[in-house]
Amino acid sequence: MLVRSVNVARDLAAQPAGRRPTGFGKVPVSGPVEVREPGPKRGGLGSGLVGDRIGNQRHHGGTDQAVYAFAREVLDAWEQRLGRMLPDGAFGENLTTVGVDVDGALVGERWRIGDTVVLQVTNPRIPCATFRGRMDVRGWTRRFTEDGRSGAYLRVVTGGVVRSGDAVTVLHRPDHDVTVGLAFRAVMGERELLPRLRAAGDDLPAELRRRVTRPARAASGSAPRGPAR
Repeated sequence: MLVRSVNVARDLAAQPAGRRPTGFGKVPVSGPVEVREPGPKRGGLGSGLVGDRIGNQRHHGGTDQAVYAFAREVLDAWEQRLGRMLPDGAFGENLTTVGVDVDGALVGERWRIGDTVVLQVTNPRIPCATFRGRMDVRGWTRRFTEDGRSGAYLRVVTGGVVRSGDAVTVLHRPDHDVTVGLAFRAVMGERELLPRLRAAGDDLPAELRRRVTRPARAASGSAPRGPAR
């Protein structure tokens, strides 16, 4: 299990009129990248990767969305289905992994990246309008949701430096069965799954906890946004 590439957006890209510029377009970088706790969404540093840009910090970035990981194997599957190339970073991910079951990871699971960095799995990624626009695929949100492999957001437990080729080691797996994939399905419409998220207990981040305690709000479609960074 390893990090195939570390991806950042050095600059913000323009969006259609009335929408904020976006840091969605992330590309692999060579050499080490510093990882640190970015603080809250509003008023914080944005991304957990130094040098990475986030356009809309009202909805993206912050402690529970500090780093976004996505599996290269899933990108490969989408390449086949869409008939086009999807380079590392194409889904806005900071870490493109190989050999890591990102969507099977448990909420609260901890990974060590390289020698020192420790990250903790928090939320599934929820497809937003920017993601839909960047992909330019008819019915993209529906197709992405039906596929069920969202990738995972992570918070920074221990900062340090990451680089392509770093090993990924699972340091801790909580004693529950709430996976990223399960949380994604629950938030994206399978409301009957919401009560199952309670099993994660204190590992459940604030946004998912609100989903569990306010199922009616979840039905309204006000899902936590991400990762049009």
